[in-house]
Amino acid sequence: MTPLETGLIYDATGRPDAERITFFTALCPLASGTVMAGCQIGPAKHAPTATLRLFRSHDAGSSWEELSWRFETTLDGIPGSLAAAEMAEAEPGRLLLFTTWFDRSDPERPLFDPITEGILPARQLMAISTDEGTTWSPWRVLPTPGLTGCAVTGPPVRWDDGAIAFAFESFKEHDDPNPGRHAAWLLVTRDGGRTFEAPFLVAQHPRHTIYYWDQRVCPAAQSGDFIALFWTHDLVQKKDLRVHFLHASLNDGERAAASPVETTIPGQIAAPLLLPDGRIFAFVVDRDRPGTLCLWQSDDDGHTWPEHRRMTIHTHDEQARLSQGRENVDFRQYWEDMGKWTFGHPALRQLPDGRLLLAYYAGTPDRMSLHWARCDP
Repeated sequence: MTPLETGLIYDATGRPDAERITFFTALCPLASGTVMAGCQIGPAKHAPTATLRLFRSHDAGSSWEELSWRFETTLDGIPGSLAAAEMAEAEPGRLLLFTTWFDRSDPERPLFDPITEGILPARQLMAISTDEGTTWSPWRVLPTPGLTGCAVTGPPVRWDDGAIAFAFESFKEHDDPNPGRHAAWLLVTRDGGRTFEAPFLVAQHPRHTIYYWDQRVCPAAQSGDFIALFWTHDLVQKKDLRVHFLHASLNDGERAAASPVETTIPGQIAAPLLLPDGRIFAFVVDRDRPGTLCLWQSDDDGHTWPEHRRMTIHTHDEQARLSQGRENVDFRQYWEDMGKWTFGHPALRQLPDGRLLLAYYAGTPDRMSLHWARCDP
């Protein structure tokens, strides 16, 4: 791979306190050549007032303009916060944006309740733009029947036949006394977001002792086929496992929900990308000391990930006061640390000219900016 080009999508330095923290990084190249980027923005991670911000590039990510559109955070009269700005182009000129809305009617309640281990009531939302993000339709609530504690996990998947899948996970809500039952899902539309099928189960541990968090999914060669990477946490061993990998298909029905397999990649959130030549790239955040964001490569359908072919995109000096290390993790305290981490949320896309465009957030506890990097694979 070629040496990196790097820059900023959004510089939080000197911005008002309400706009000092950005994360939940998103990228979406459009058919016109425009590239969209998005994030959550607020005075803190998952703040009760957190909302979305969008950016647009007309030169393959070298420079970015911040869009003026401001999204409604009140839903059915209830104040809320917005979690992510994940986008997919349903057809040329028609852009879908997916996010999670959290109920903030009581701003003192945290996103994660350390006693019940549930999260705030949420809804999955979609909006539509026909002018490359300049304006957006009103929110539409997406159906997730029978599932609670739901939240967006990563970018939508789009296949060449036009099918689009919204990636999310389910868990449990604040006041649910039952044990958490985590699962990763896709919500599929085959008509550009007009209707959606029943949620499609991607991964769930049969004994609920391993959580497949923050799935990131990319389309594979055949329509309906996909590759997924997971931040994988073992509740029994009280530690993160190495990144897990799954190659499955919507066409397999319930058989697709096979057990993901462990790779040799250390880290948490991992964004996959399958190139036309069959190579798979994984852009991975690892919160060891020092923290890193690395681009890994597999030439054999994800079976091996040679360390000598890894490229370090970003090395981070984590300044947040964290309570948890790599072993003997206290699950409740781990959730608190998630709100303190000051880098991560890798996004990875291929540009029309073949180059790879990457994005992530990084900074200090007081200011977190959005960064981009670009290389030729």
